[in-house]
Amino acid sequence: MDQNNEDSKGIDLSHALDDSSSRVKFEGEQQYARPYYSDTPRIIQLVMKYSGGYIKDEKQANYFLVGFVVVAIMVSLFLLFGFHTKTPKAVRYREDIPSEVRKKLPPGVWETIPSKFQ
Repeated sequence: MDQNNEDSKGIDLSHALDDSSSRVKFEGEQQYARPYYSDTPRIIQLVMKYSGGYIKDEKQANYFLVGFVVVAIMVSLFLLFGFHTKTPKAVRYREDIPSEVRKKLPPGVWETIPSKFQ
């Protein structure tokens, strides 16, 4: 290294680590800090908290969440495929037209629709 360095004042550090009595010592075993986060996921904690006491452990909360997801999927499938309107049956003959609609037909239309009994 640089032996001609004029800035070093000759500080002796050879005995700096020898005196261990001045250091802080812990009595007994060293205690570790508890982790801030628990092992239980937050959503399971919320289900257990807001269940009103019905759900008491993680296993029940997991079953509840799986059931909730299944019901949500079933409701969404019902909403997607259950509320479609059926297409009306094609009218080929006069007799296929409901009577309330026949009364509302303008004059002349009735004669253009063929009858299946002809």
